[in-house]
Amino acid sequence: MKSPQWVQKIWKLLFFSVLFTACMALAPNSGHASSRGAGVQGPPSFADLADQVNHAVVNISTTQVVRESPMQPFFGPNSPFREFFGDEFFRRFFGGEMPQEQSRRSALGSGFIVDEKEGLIITNNHVVERADEIRIRTERGKEYEATVVGRDSKTDLALIQVKPDADFPKAAVLGDSDKLRVGDWVMAVGNPFGLGNTVTAGIISAKGRVIGAGPYDDFLQTDAAINPGNSGGPLFNMKGQVVGINTAIVAQGQGIGFAIPVNVANELIPQLKAGKVVRGWLGVMIQDITPELAQSFGITETKGVIISDIVPEGPADKSDLQRGDVVLTFEGKPVENANGLSRMVAATTPGTRANLQVLRNGTRERVRVTIGTMPDDTQEPEAVQEEAAWGLSVQNLTPEIAQRFGWDRNETGVVVTGVAPGSPAAEGRIRTGDLIQEINRQRIQNMRDYNQAVTKPQEGETLLLLIKRGQNTFYVALRAPGTP
Repeated sequence: MKSPQWVQKIWKLLFFSVLFTACMALAPNSGHASSRGAGVQGPPSFADLADQVNHAVVNISTTQVVRESPMQPFFGPNSPFREFFGDEFFRRFFGGEMPQEQSRRSALGSGFIVDEKEGLIITNNHVVERADEIRIRTERGKEYEATVVGRDSKTDLALIQVKPDADFPKAAVLGDSDKLRVGDWVMAVGNPFGLGNTVTAGIISAKGRVIGAGPYDDFLQTDAAINPGNSGGPLFNMKGQVVGINTAIVAQGQGIGFAIPVNVANELIPQLKAGKVVRGWLGVMIQDITPELAQSFGITETKGVIISDIVPEGPADKSDLQRGDVVLTFEGKPVENANGLSRMVAATTPGTRANLQVLRNGTRERVRVTIGTMPDDTQEPEAVQEEAAWGLSVQNLTPEIAQRFGWDRNETGVVVTGVAPGSPAAEGRIRTGDLIQEINRQRIQNMRDYNQAVTKPQEGETLLLLIKRGQNTFYVALRAPGTP
């Protein structure tokens, strides 16, 4: 007997319901599928990676003995009391100096082992540069005393060393930062706020960042959380290889941190082991090409750099290079900007005969230059006497000078230590303790830069200074004597 039509419909409905349920049970869950898909680029958990690399990361604590005045908060260079009484008050009653007492300052940072047999550790230069005592603590909690082997302020890298024992951890594996792509997963490990080994993760946000930290800026940008105390710690790729050295944060931003590419450290480690970094030197002042300058020099693009000055007796001065030349290529590599040319020259071995292509009066020419050795900043004079016509006495910003005038250790420039009465500097209201950071729009980092930028004034000449005073930065134009 044939079933009624409505019964057949019910059986069909039940059959397809059971079939649909079975298919859904066998099909992968959409949420799990996305997790597995994400796992191709970066696993949902970084636990295995953290276990693999944590041993090579060390916490660094430093102690610095400083001499400072208990009156510094009241009579420092940026104090309203000093502005009211004037420098003459301090010269008369304190001989230009305030009474000082000794104190100890502590700081924290991070690092990672690069050679367990020799006990070598990479960190940031600013973590250890002024330290009188350095101690490192491993993941297992064991502590070692460390000494500085070599430092490089220009890349903010330092190599320190401990006396390893049987418990000393194995070194980290160094990767190739050139192979990184924007969007790659990375993991930072360090000692933020002294809390001990801490893991944060993110991606590479950008490469080749220039943030004004030094003449050879070439930073990796990442959104992995980097906080005070992370400085010097490693940035790992997903293979457990170090691809960067965490070094800077942007206090006003969120998810913006910077790391030195590990390839920069790889190139410098042999020189840091020797205790001194030697760089190539061209002996020129250079600047980027603006659209206005490009039009003036007959250039269709803003690539390349302009030679604005040549250092007397420097390598360029002994070649056919001229002021106003536009450098287009260096050793066959295109020159994009001033920062790029500085890095290429610095990486060239002194004594090398380098080929440059320049644009001169609309014509491309080849110039050969024997690269020199970059002068050592530590051999620069501490004060300038020959610039008396401008009425300025300046010094490098040494730890002692920075302490005396209340400047932070990370500031760059030269500090004004004297202003002659009635001089152009006095008329421009320059003060003792002011920090000169630019001269005629050229960045000043030390005495060598200052000496190259400042010349004896001619009548009618002006000297444009960028001055930092306290939290304020402003320009001052000094007029040469005899200028109306």
